[in-house]
Amino acid sequence: MAAPALVCAVAVLLPLGYLVVRSLGADAGEVGRVVFRWQSVVQLSNTLLLCAGVVVVTTVTALPAAWLTSRTDLPMKRFFAIALVLPLAIPGYLMAYTLLSLGGDYGAAFHITGVSVPRLGGYVGSLVALSVYNFPYMLLNLRAGLGAYDTSLEEVARSLGHRPGRVFFSVVLPQLRPAILAGTLLVSLHVISDFGVVSLMRYETFSYALYQAYQGAYGTRGAAPIALIMMALAGVFIVAELMMLRRVVLTRAGAGQARVRRPLRLRRWAWPALVFVSVLVLVGVVLPVLTIVYGAWGVEMGSQWRSLRGAVVDSLSVSAPAAVVATGLALPIAYMARRYPSRWSAGLERLGFLGYATPPLAFALGLLVITLRVVPGLYQTAFVLVYAYSLHFLAEAVGPIRAGLFAANPRLEEASRALGYGPMSTFARVTLPLLRPGLIVSLSLVFLSSMKELPLSMLLAPPGFETLSMNIWQYTEDAMYASAAPYALVVLGVSGLFVGVLVFNERRIS
Repeated sequence: MAAPALVCAVAVLLPLGYLVVRSLGADAGEVGRVVFRWQSVVQLSNTLLLCAGVVVVTTVTALPAAWLTSRTDLPMKRFFAIALVLPLAIPGYLMAYTLLSLGGDYGAAFHITGVSVPRLGGYVGSLVALSVYNFPYMLLNLRAGLGAYDTSLEEVARSLGHRPGRVFFSVVLPQLRPAILAGTLLVSLHVISDFGVVSLMRYETFSYALYQAYQGAYGTRGAAPIALIMMALAGVFIVAELMMLRRVVLTRAGAGQARVRRPLRLRRWAWPALVFVSVLVLVGVVLPVLTIVYGAWGVEMGSQWRSLRGAVVDSLSVSAPAAVVATGLALPIAYMARRYPSRWSAGLERLGFLGYATPPLAFALGLLVITLRVVPGLYQTAFVLVYAYSLHFLAEAVGPIRAGLFAANPRLEEASRALGYGPMSTFARVTLPLLRPGLIVSLSLVFLSSMKELPLSMLLAPPGFETLSMNIWQYTEDAMYASAAPYALVVLGVSGLFVGVLVFNERRIS
């Protein structure tokens, strides 16, 4: 178990470490011309402004949605609890495609209603697209936080005569601070690393600037310092969250007593609440789906069928192996962290999350540079793309397997060994069957993320290799929205299918 985990840790650190060495060894003049310029200040401010805007919008919308679906008698509460998470199946660049193809004089809205709506772009377009896409991350964290905190404090505050508004801001909101911080970190990392939305919306952040620098005259020499800035920015957000959490103490002084949580009756506020969550589902799920279906409806598929079929085959040929490899690497890492806890095993587990926290363009650039220098024969091959997918999405595979190990009773393994079975035989006969639901979730998550991934594909894909996401980005970049619709429809269908698999699996094991 230790050997695969160690190999995985080296595989994650190698491209990132070489990227640091590459940047430090670059000519100071070249680095200065790329980094120390006014445009870098603009890119930094744009990135931070977009992060702040998306965090505010997702928090303001997800907080009431989480409260309504977890603490009240909202009609069709279970349906909305699932529907509000479905935007995870729609990649950010598909949200950007929806906004761009909906507006304008020739947009879908004009053809359907005869009314031309403004086409969003720049900061506003990026803000809307990324907020809708990242909304479920904040929602899930807040819903978990609302399910874990002590409601007796609310009763004490009400008995002291405090009104509901004051109780919420003085009692409930402070207890949700860890959930808000966790959601803020996830959302911020996604915004920093996003390339598809900002490039389509023509909003220049560091990820967009990195791709332009790589395509420009300086190539990897000019892009490497920008990649390091992106990594440092992500590190600042991670450290800031840790520092803020250190000051949070929410434990009770005594053991306390478990209380039955009764849903709060909305009464006259039921209809406004229902309208609010319905609008969120309409904007996050219904509108993108209808726009993509409408765009694909009038497309003549005769000329595009071969290209679409090739894109599906290319996407499957790297996504399926990446899901298997990532799950295979996550299994020994999660097993060691759970069954043999130590600083070393915990450190290996944290390294698995390092590849996920690193912006995809920065990770791809580091892998690209080290491939050219160490194994040039693998440059621009599908092997490198599978390697990148597997390590970048490794964290998504570790979580479900680790959760399965928490639920698997280690005494069953001890009984198996007492009966004379060796460690490997015990693992295959006892542990692995118990982990089957977690393995299915891990495979599904990595496969789904790989199918939607754009930045890694843009930099690492072999010549003539075009995934579905690359086709969507290219056609939308050229304002050929109708041509992009069939590819978007396939991504939407695959994403919806695997989200359904995840929901079904969760119900089956719950």
